[in-house]
Amino acid sequence: MTNSIYILIIAALLDYLIGDPWDWPHPVQVMGWVISHLSKFSLQLCQNSLTQRLAGIVLGIILIIGSGVVGFLIIQIARSVHPLLGIAIDSILLASCFAGRSLRTAAVAVLQPLTAGDLEKARKILSNYVGRDTQNLSQAEISRAVLETVAENATDGVMAPLFYAIVGVFVPVVGPTPLALAYKASSTLDSMVGYREAPYTYLGWFCARLEDCLTWLPCRLTVVTLALLSGKPMHLWRICRRDAVNDPSPNSGWSECAYAAFLGVQMGGTNWYRGVAKYKPLLGDAIYPITATSIQNALQLTRYCFLLWLGIAIAIFLILLNRE
Repeated sequence: MTNSIYILIIAALLDYLIGDPWDWPHPVQVMGWVISHLSKFSLQLCQNSLTQRLAGIVLGIILIIGSGVVGFLIIQIARSVHPLLGIAIDSILLASCFAGRSLRTAAVAVLQPLTAGDLEKARKILSNYVGRDTQNLSQAEISRAVLETVAENATDGVMAPLFYAIVGVFVPVVGPTPLALAYKASSTLDSMVGYREAPYTYLGWFCARLEDCLTWLPCRLTVVTLALLSGKPMHLWRICRRDAVNDPSPNSGWSECAYAAFLGVQMGGTNWYRGVAKYKPLLGDAIYPITATSIQNALQLTRYCFLLWLGIAIAIFLILLNRE
C-alpha cells in the first residue's frame, strides 16, 4: 500500500507538470486500435441485433478486464527488472489515465483565438474536441461548447479515473493503475462504440450502460464535492435535482449542471450534429454569461476537486499506517 500511495502522488504530479506528450505512445491509443479492429470484425461477423449485443458484451469484457490485466503484467515485469523501474512505469501508466492537463490544454487552445476574435480558428480547433458541428457557431456558442466539454470531462476524464485509482490503492496486490486503466478502457469504449445510432446501436449498448454504471458513483461524489466547495451545497444540489434529471445521460447532465450551478451560468440548448439539430435540456440559471473566465474557473474547480480527493486518500493512508 505504501508504494501505491507514492505512485498515486507521483502520477498526479506528472499529469499536472507534463501531461500527455504528443509524441509518446499512449494506452488510450492502443485501446482505440484494438476497439476499432474488434468492432469492425464483430460488425462483419454478426448480422442481427442479438449476436451484435452478445459481441458487444464480449468486446467490453475483453477490453476492460484485458486493459487492467495487461497493465498489471507490465508493472510486474518492470518491477522484476528493478523496483525503481516498476515505480516509474506504474506512475507513468497511471498519469496517462488522468486528463487534467490535457483538458486544460484543449480548453486554452480554443480560448486563445476566441479571445483574440479569430472565430474561424477557434471553430476549427474546437472541432477536434467535440462531436457537434462547429462551422457556424457564434462566440457565445463556442464558449458554451468549451465549458460543457470541460464540465463533462472533469468527471469521466479526471475524477472517475482518480476514484478508481484511489480504490486500487487500498486493494492488496492490485494497486491503483490496473483499476484506473480498466475504467479508462470503459470510457474509451463508450466514446467509440457507445452510440444509439447505426452501426453501433446494438454492439455498443453494453459498453455504454457499463460506462454509465462505473461513472455513476464518482460523478455523484464530484457533484457533492463541488457542492461543498461552493459554500452553498443545498442550492447547488437543488439546481441539479431540478435540471440534471432531465438530461438523457445519467452522468454528464449532473456533472455539467453542478458546474453551471457553481458558476451561475446556463448550459444546454440546441446543438447540431452532421446537420441535424438536437436539443439538450437547459442546465443551471443564466445569471452570468459564459466567458473565458467561467471556463478558467471551471478548470480551477476541477483541480481543487482532484487535490481534495488526493488529500483525503493520503489522510486515510496515514491513519491506516498509524494503526499498524
